[in-house]
Amino acid sequence: MTRLFKGLIGLAVIGFLVAYFGSPLLTVRALVAAAEAGDEAGLERMVDFPAFRDSLKDELTARLMAEAQADPRVRDSGLGGLGMMLAPMLVGGAVDALVTAPTVAAMVRTADVPDPTEGATAPAPAENDSPEIRRSYGYRDLNTFAVRLTNVERPNQTLKLLLTRQGLFDWRLTGIDLPEG
Repeated sequence: MTRLFKGLIGLAVIGFLVAYFGSPLLTVRALVAAAEAGDEAGLERMVDFPAFRDSLKDELTARLMAEAQADPRVRDSGLGGLGMMLAPMLVGGAVDALVTAPTVAAMVRTADVPDPTEGATAPAPAENDSPEIRRSYGYRDLNTFAVRLTNVERPNQTLKLLLTRQGLFDWRLTGIDLPEG
């Protein structure tokens, strides 16, 4: 009897560990399926939009500041400093308008961040126009899971979507790491 009890406890522990560490993969599959189907309600359940917007704002502001610092015309200009002070506000407003469920779906489908100057939503690609996207996964830490999306036509530009654990088994998309360049 004790041997059976120990076996059941062992199976329960193994089952818990599989569910605990495998749960982000289920969320990723649901996220990709919702993006491909254009399921806005499903995406809204899986994305923490305020956290995702903040992450994108930080990424775009850092990139803009680095580009401004690298350009001697901007760096040495008095108006360049003013532009660098105003840039976070401009980026913030654009990101707030841009990041919606259809835009997140487009990011997942194409592994690309839509250009804010092209409008707030990106149309769903036709079935034969869909780029081939490679997905790879991995934990950054116990509560952060990264999904790396790479368009095979641009193998050096990988978009990373970051999911954060919400409770034991629930995950939400909360962050982004933009590709280099």
